[in-house]
Amino acid sequence: MTCVIIGASHGGVNCAFNLRKEGWEGAIILYDADSHLPYHRPPLSKTFLTSDDAIEKHSLKAAESYDKAGIALRLGEKVATIDREAKTITTASGTSQPYDKLVLATGARPFVPPIAGLAQAANVHVLRTAEGVLGIREALKAKPRQAVIIGGGYIGLEIAASLRKLGLDVTVLEREARLLPRVTSPEMSTFFAELHAANGTTIACSKNVSKITTDAVHCADGSTYAADLIIVGVGIRVNTELATAAGLKTTNGIVVNEQTQTNDPDVYALGDCTLHHSKHYNRPVRLESVQNAVDQAKVTAASICGKEACYDSIPWFWSDQYDAKLQMVGLSEGYTQVILRDEPGEGLKKSAWYFKGDELLAVDAVNNAKAYVLGTKFIKDRISVNKENLANTELPLKPGNLV
Repeated sequence: MTCVIIGASHGGVNCAFNLRKEGWEGAIILYDADSHLPYHRPPLSKTFLTSDDAIEKHSLKAAESYDKAGIALRLGEKVATIDREAKTITTASGTSQPYDKLVLATGARPFVPPIAGLAQAANVHVLRTAEGVLGIREALKAKPRQAVIIGGGYIGLEIAASLRKLGLDVTVLEREARLLPRVTSPEMSTFFAELHAANGTTIACSKNVSKITTDAVHCADGSTYAADLIIVGVGIRVNTELATAAGLKTTNGIVVNEQTQTNDPDVYALGDCTLHHSKHYNRPVRLESVQNAVDQAKVTAASICGKEACYDSIPWFWSDQYDAKLQMVGLSEGYTQVILRDEPGEGLKKSAWYFKGDELLAVDAVNNAKAYVLGTKFIKDRISVNKENLANTELPLKPGNLV
């Protein structure tokens, strides 16, 4: 029996090791187009970018761990096709590998917008992989002074904070009217805009980039921003092409059930590339987070080994920018009310609580682990929150004051 896993980031690697824990005795073969030993992704925009560390310092597992677990790594090998009838995969180099069970952990890739001059500009970089960051680090050796980041999402803002730490003048250009427009409230967007401004970053919203030249970024409204380093972070595209070509069901991701199984009982999928039905929110959800990939990996491994398992986790995320550690739990989409708390006398410590009617959907907590922990419990257990008490910052944030 052979289990082939395509994709060796957090989800694929965790699935491989969990298969062994669950009792899989057959072969496990892990493919990835990236030639580096599988590594942690979150540090790419933060500590790895600002250091001289080798990427191996951020490895998910030591090389000998794979050997010990009997997991065969096929790094630097891109899988080109899946033949579900023959139950084989074929790599771009033409090598075929049979499988009994197949796991797709293909993730996502950066979206590179069709901006005039972008493809020709030598100072443009995209951050998604170790190679991308190594390219930025190499560019930093030339001592650039002015960096422009196209895209005001979490990745763009994390990169901005990292480059400011290194002393560069940084401008963030966001096409929409505010930062993080699809993932947080206007109030939290304002907080992050003010946080970056206080740390010397220029934030410019409603900026549609129209052209890139050798030393500047030009916008459709006629504004121009000098740049000797340009980083694009405007979103991703989900890697569903393999699955679609193989006849698997895909929409905004590879469609999976509670066991992370596709419409082919011998093919599973997990992580950023998947679309699953969230029991808690009662709607289809596709998540881009380490937590989702790791949790789905556990369910996948158990399911493949014939054990009962069901994916029903409450999503959580995090982001580090300057002295602000943001922890997010739940999904705020569809909220009708947000209650903000600034904890008095505790410096930068705040939280935003998102409600749809009386139901707590999500919590954003900045330097506030207590709000994050309480929010997680209240969301998971569907506990009603006393909104009046929550909004009253004279009352300490503790369970007894929230019910």
